[in-house]
Amino acid sequence: MKILIIGGNGTIGKKVSERFSENHDVIIAGRTSGDVTVDISNVQSISEMLQKVGNVNAIVNIAGDAKWDKFDHLSEEDFYIGIKSKLMGQVNLVRLGRKYLKPEGSITLTTGILADEPVDMTTSAAMVNGAVQSFVKAVALEMDNGLRVNVVSADLVEDAYEKYKDYFPGNTPVSMRKVVDGYVKCVEGRINGKIVRIRA
Repeated sequence: MKILIIGGNGTIGKKVSERFSENHDVIIAGRTSGDVTVDISNVQSISEMLQKVGNVNAIVNIAGDAKWDKFDHLSEEDFYIGIKSKLMGQVNLVRLGRKYLKPEGSITLTTGILADEPVDMTTSAAMVNGAVQSFVKAVALEMDNGLRVNVVSADLVEDAYEKYKDYFPGNTPVSMRKVVDGYVKCVEGRINGKIVRIRA
């Protein structure tokens, strides 16, 4: 398969890209590095990336920003960071990307445990994660040509444990292999409209 992985050089994306590269043709997209560049908060940037890459069997997104701060400190513009990037960025990847998928292709998005178990300072991030998960369940009902859409929602991952452990007291980190397996299930399996929750 020809697989486009957005965020393929990130903490999780690097491991996902390595696994898929074993058996598939992988194209990595990133904000500043990769085979192609893209800013998913910008619909024109998404469109230009897709035109360069052309038809693919699968699109995997492991990118998206949201502001972390106390609710009292969040402005309306702070909320729009997550809305434009992690929410509408992923919505637009489905909206535009499905036209570049070969029959029976798939799109896999990314959220995280915050949609189900938010922690302090994550009002904005939890909000957009929950919205993406609801979007996936709904949009899967309207895909044609055998196209599929799923979302991977992982707990705190091993490779990011030291950076984020203070935000997630008591959370047992998830192995990177287990997280990568979630993306493989979405791309190589036949599931559709599913939230693949990866927990320890």
